Amino acid sequence: MAATAASSLQIAVARPCISSSHRLVKAGPAFRGANSKSVSWTKLTSACNIASLEPFQRSFTSSPVKFNKVGTKAMSESGENKPVSGLPIDLKGKRAFIAGVADDNGYGWAIAKSLATAGAEILVGTWVPALNIFETSLRRGKFDESRVLPDGSLMEITKVYPLDAVFDNPEDVPEDIKTNKRYAGSSNWTVLEVAESVKQDFGSIDILVHSLANGPEVSKPLLETSRNGYLAALSASSYSYVSLLKHFLPLMNPGGSSISLTYIASERIVPGYGGGMSSAKAALESDTRVLAFEAGRKHKIRVNTISAGPLRSRAAKAIGFIDTMIEYSMANAPLQKELSADEVGNTAAFLASPLASAITGAIIYVDNGLNAMGVGVDSPIFKDLNIPGNKH
Repeated sequence: MAATAASSLQIAVARPCISSSHRLVKAGPAFRGANSKSVSWTKLTSACNIASLEPFQRSFTSSPVKFNKVGTKAMSESGENKPVSGLPIDLKGKRAFIAGVADDNGYGWAIAKSLATAGAEILVGTWVPALNIFETSLRRGKFDESRVLPDGSLMEITKVYPLDAVFDNPEDVPEDIKTNKRYAGSSNWTVLEVAESVKQDFGSIDILVHSLANGPEVSKPLLETSRNGYLAALSASSYSYVSLLKHFLPLMNPGGSSISLTYIASERIVPGYGGGMSSAKAALESDTRVLAFEAGRKHKIRVNTISAGPLRSRAAKAIGFIDTMIEYSMANAPLQKELSADEVGNTAAFLASPLASAITGAIIYVDNGLNAMGVGVDSPIFKDLNIPGNKH
């Protein structure tokens, strides 16, 4: 069943001051030092990959990044045959499906930009109730500034699919969801149907990205979490990845890559990160290893997950103390700076590329090194050790 016109968006050729179409100059990229003044870089805005308390909706805020970052560079078509300095990340001819993009400020969007910079074609899956707002914003050019790539071209999203990854197939959808007005006008949005639609529209993909999660009781301590809340967190945040890979694996070309997002609370105690979300992230990481074996043996697909540090977002405010988490990270991580969305995006581009052809079943930490710390060095007990650091 193909997605209907009401539930998907074809985006055509465009320039920066467009209303509804989106195209970039496809090119082969290389890593380089990028000055953030040349483009509008978005700040990574989800400390724990949690959407709002609505399943899979991702809302984010952003602010300028005040330091130089490593970015993937796309080269214009006229320069494609010129020698490339450095070690190239080349995803030309590859197609990526990114589940969990609903605005221009989150993990999914940043990963899409890096993959597009490397030359990949971009398809996205958007939570159904957020679909109309997302498509309207694209058509009206509200994301144009965020679509700018390092070479000045614009990221193109070839197609947007409605998606609710809590449901594997139409038979799983309860009546109250079927009749919910937020789902009106959309169809073919369960995981099975989306995979079938992508196969019908494009035949195959090379890269699958899981950038979504939800914990309806995330603000509750684990001892106060209900069974339904706990199971909902696991369903939305970990099994959703198993389901996506299960249904998209037959569409993936051998040598492809699948990537998810996790958080350090999977293996360390983070008080306040409750509702079963820490358990869900632990399950996601365990599943990553098992899926790496199964997908690798059966389909030659690599499976990895990125553990990103805390960053500010409207979604992360569901936890209630995101600013404190960011301050703690900056005070205690080996690298004292805020994490940006493109740093996670660039890591995903590397993992999706042939440069990472021997990496699978891995957790890649992109958190300024906070995961390596055993103690908080901002504690008063270390005041006499003269530990070097920045003043905040």
